[in-house]
Amino acid sequence: MKRRTFIAGGLGALGLLAGGIFWAKGTLYRKAANSMRQLTGDLDAQFLRQIITADSAYSRMLMWQAESPLVNPGIEYRIKGQEDALIVAAKQDFFTDDGVENNQYTAELTNLAADTEYEYRVAAEGAAGAWHSLHTAGEGDFQCLIFPDSQSSDYSDWEQLAQNAAQRNPQAAFFINMGDIVDNGEDHTQWQAWFHGVSGIIDRIPFVPLMGNHETYNLNWKVRLPEAYLKYFAVPDNGSANFGRYYYSYDYGDVHFIVLNSQWDETEEFKPGLRDEQVAWLRQDAAASRKKWKIVLVHKDVLQYRIHNRPERKEGISDVGEVFMPLFDELGIDLVFSAHLHTYRNRGHIQNFQRSAKGPLYILTGVAGNVRYPGLWIDHKLDEVVAPQPETDNYLTMDVKGDEITVRCFLPDGKEIDKVILQKNH
Repeated sequence: MKRRTFIAGGLGALGLLAGGIFWAKGTLYRKAANSMRQLTGDLDAQFLRQIITADSAYSRMLMWQAESPLVNPGIEYRIKGQEDALIVAAKQDFFTDDGVENNQYTAELTNLAADTEYEYRVAAEGAAGAWHSLHTAGEGDFQCLIFPDSQSSDYSDWEQLAQNAAQRNPQAAFFINMGDIVDNGEDHTQWQAWFHGVSGIIDRIPFVPLMGNHETYNLNWKVRLPEAYLKYFAVPDNGSANFGRYYYSYDYGDVHFIVLNSQWDETEEFKPGLRDEQVAWLRQDAAASRKKWKIVLVHKDVLQYRIHNRPERKEGISDVGEVFMPLFDELGIDLVFSAHLHTYRNRGHIQNFQRSAKGPLYILTGVAGNVRYPGLWIDHKLDEVVAPQPETDNYLTMDVKGDEITVRCFLPDGKEIDKVILQKNH
């Protein structure tokens, strides 16, 4: 089955429509909903999502799509349990990609109170949607979910993994997707399937996106700028004139997260300078943070693996590792998560390109979709823990508690396959 048609065949019976997803209802439901909306004020917000902000204790970015343009759109919000509510006007952020017009809106909530339970809903002229929960960050401990590459030929595995992980970890404060979110960055049906997979999660807790190389592919599998990714996710501003939304940082609790972009090979032809700009930015950003922990998220891995039946390919450090690992040593980065290779590997601590008792802890996060590379990689000398073979889906949790971070890796059924504890020495 062609990648472009997998959803039409696999999900057609569920009623995937060009303008949105109406599961098992079809066009009759769409007409009924439109008629009822005028009477009941029932507003349907598609792909409603919370996006991480620079400081989630006091702000939150909300984004959604609408089937048709809205009049006076906004977000109504209140402290949970209270009647009084405020409303923030939404900005129109319409865009067209893959021949599809997206009626998209964004609204940023600011001046929120830390560690507080809110609820919010989409509102427009004469209509409002259902209430959704929103909890701001606090000063103390927290847990997050980490999903590796979710690119798929059929996103049912991704949906099952994500939903089960969220159900097993209801206290998770936010979730991360490590890049290659979809298999083809221009294919709007894949984005719809991905959003459907995290329905009930992404509207409840913030999402932390990373750009992968697959976000840069067009329908002909040629490289382009990652138009859809850049539009779908209004991540924190990085101050860049040329690469806004490509990389960013944010704080949560006592952790400073640095989200790097490893796609300079893909973007160089269209917009040169991504790698060098990030090197300068990383130094400034890491030095400015006073948080206890510094964690890096980057899509492509820092190590280079040998490949079975490819004797010319040598074990070593990747170009991403050559650029950034010395900086991670220099800047006191505590933990580095990477992806791209669709295999889980815990490398322990590495300093100066060698195994060490010091230096950052490096974890290659694995695979969360159904695109797998069985028997491809030959183990690296720096690997300490490798997922059971043949590889299947996995997800990670990270618990931050005072002077200790615990990272666990789980198979889809919830079986723990690795656990590593990182402690801060004073």
